[in-house]
Amino acid sequence: MKTGRDRTGLPEELGILIRLDGGSPLPELTAALDAACEQAGEQPERTVVVLRFTPSPLQPREWPGGASIQEVKRWERALRRLEQLDHVNIAVVEGTCGGPVLDLLLAADYRIAGPDLRLMLPVNEGHFWPGMTLYRLVQHIGLARARRIVLWDSAIELHDATELGIVDQVSEDLTEAVHTAAVLRGRLSDRETRIRRRLLEEAATSEYDDALGVHLAACDRELRRLSGSGQDAPERTEAAE
Repeated sequence: MKTGRDRTGLPEELGILIRLDGGSPLPELTAALDAACEQAGEQPERTVVVLRFTPSPLQPREWPGGASIQEVKRWERALRRLEQLDHVNIAVVEGTCGGPVLDLLLAADYRIAGPDLRLMLPVNEGHFWPGMTLYRLVQHIGLARARRIVLWDSAIELHDATELGIVDQVSEDLTEAVHTAAVLRGRLSDRETRIRRRLLEEAATSEYDDALGVHLAACDRELRRLSGSGQDAPERTEAAE
């Protein structure tokens, strides 16, 4: 496992690359993810966080192994921290992947896969792991399709992952794909991206009238930002009144 600034597959110093092995113990994966988030938070300029899973000959279906509930809780917190970064994060996967890969794909802003991707679902003795993957699946693809996957499927093939929106791009040249994605998405990697993410998440559960005030407040902040009069304005204002 490798964490830190790495220009491999990244233009100049645009991003932070973290290489992950899905077969690593849960505490090790959590520490690596936290370290990447910490580094991203310390960057004064726009930064892209790239999570790249390296193929491993042993990808266990069982997840998370012999972990404690405290370790599971820390992992879930690290994933949520990744989701709430000001910076865009990109997940890159290839080959047969198991363990935490589905967690990270669902938490990523953009997902790139190799043509040989096959997602082995986190199953223990026939039962899908009941972590926040379940929640993210429903939020991402809807209840009916998530139910089918959780209750009946043991793997997600590349075609299905693309159709479901779990994968955004398929490329035989992952290094070039990361280059391009980091350049394009890096331009959007700032606090405004985090605000848009939050609005999208809340839209899935909020009633229109409840959401209106929050969206108008965000619009007010954006108008003042564009006019140069409110770069440091608070995220929520009384624009709805």
